[in-house]
This record gives sequence, structure tokens and C-alpha cells, in this order.
Amino acid sequence: MRMTILDIQKMKERGERIPMITAYDYTSAQIADRAGMPMILVGDSLGMVVLGYTSTVPVTLDEMLHHIKAVVRGSQHALVVADLPFLTYASVEQAITSAGRVMQESGAHAVKLEGGVSVAPIIARLVALGIPVMGHIGFTPQSVNQIGTRVQGREARAAAQLIVDALAIEAAGAFGIVLELIPAELAAVITSRLRIPTIGIGAGAGCTGQVQVWHDMLGLYRDFAPRHAKHYANLADQIGAAVESYASEVRAGSFPGAEHSATMPADTLTAALAQLADRAGEA
Repeated sequence: MRMTILDIQKMKERGERIPMITAYDYTSAQIADRAGMPMILVGDSLGMVVLGYTSTVPVTLDEMLHHIKAVVRGSQHALVVADLPFLTYASVEQAITSAGRVMQESGAHAVKLEGGVSVAPIIARLVALGIPVMGHIGFTPQSVNQIGTRVQGREARAAAQLIVDALAIEAAGAFGIVLELIPAELAAVITSRLRIPTIGIGAGAGCTGQVQVWHDMLGLYRDFAPRHAKHYANLADQIGAAVESYASEVRAGSFPGAEHSATMPADTLTAALAQLADRAGEA
């Protein structure tokens, strides 16, 4: 059975911590789903970790749809939440079109969009149309050119605004909200004032749940480790060693071996070569 937004709310009400992870393809979705992740986020972070962009800003809706479809196919139980990318929800009308495409074409179960009070009317309209929405405040990657990559809400005025934003998102009908790169104390206060789950990333342990980027969690980058991320494996080194071993065996001629190859009877090959010679003679 698929998780639903009602299941996620029940986890919050029972006091359960909610793990969430990003996934961007069929295989990673399968692994996350089998590990029991209740929610998978197809984040526009794929722009950087999969497509090689320097930010999430260049990611298009078509690029998102390509990856969301794969994640939905690769999962059976998790609730799949998909980001609406930069400037695909600048108005209510545009948001309806974008979210409608995501829900109908990819099979995702919810969308996520960034912003507070300013996007509350958009959230409300999408929810009214039957589209589950997750909010996202604090550091909002799509605004990186405006706010930079830094912790948000450290000043009193900014902290108060984030509380107002969170309450507005809840009032608009969102089923959950991501809190990214905000002080742990502030995130705990926001969480205590909301009925809906908060999912933290660089926001401390006081949130209802946590989300991590697949590549960060698995240590797929040797030279980059965000402060808010924890490497639960160091796959960059392991994968690199495996690739080096493969290349070395190919160069040495030790791969493939007989166990990796198909065979045919010698007389069948002899007959095939004889037929080839006959055809050459006829020509």
C-alpha cells in the first residue's frame, strides 16, 4: 500500500520521527522504498547532483518530469513528492498547469514549492483542486541568486517572518513543510506551533522529520560535504576503486573470463564458417 498524506499526518500525531530522502532514478527509488522510506522527494536538487548545473535555477519542468516518472516506477510504498522548479508557479494559473502536469504525467503524489506568505494563495488553490502540497521555507534554493547560500532567520525580524510564513503555509492547506538551513531553536519553535509535520534539513533535531540528499547521505562526493549532511557511507571511494579494478582487469585481459561469456559448439562454428565461405564463392 502506498503511503498517503493522511498516513504522514498520523505519524506526526503519534510522535513518530519521519525520515525522507531524495531519489532521482528508478534504482535509487527501489533502494529507498525497500528500506522503508515513507516519503521520497524528487528534488530539483537533481539539477546539481545529476545534471551538473551550478544551482537549481536552470532545471525545467520537462527535466523534472523525466526523473519523477522513473522514481514513481521504482517505488511501491513511499509517498513521492516532486518539486515544482523555478518559475513554474509564478501565478495561480501557471501553478495549476505545472502541478497538473506533474500529477497526471508522472504519477507523483504531491508537489513541493518554495516560499511563505507570498505563495500561500497558490498553495490554497492547488489544495482546493485536490493536489497535495508541501511547503518549503528558510533557505530556498531557487532564490539563491537573491539570498545566497546561508542560514536564514538568525535575526529577530527574519525569524518572526519565518514563523508567520510557516503558519500561512499551514493555513493554506499544506500537509507538511520543509525547513532548510534555519537555526535549530527556531525550527523547534515553528514545529511546536504547527499541526502539520516539519521536515528539516540543516534545521536541527527539533523537526518532525528529516530529509537528506541521496548523494550527500551516501558520500558520493569526495570533496564536498555540507555541514547539515552526514555520510552514512563513503561510496565515492568504493565506487572509484571498483571502476579502477574493472579497468585494470580489462587492460590485463583477465576480464571477461569464461564464466562471463557465452559459448557455442565447435562444429556449429565450423559449419557457420563453411556457409560463409560458400556464400563468398557464389558471389
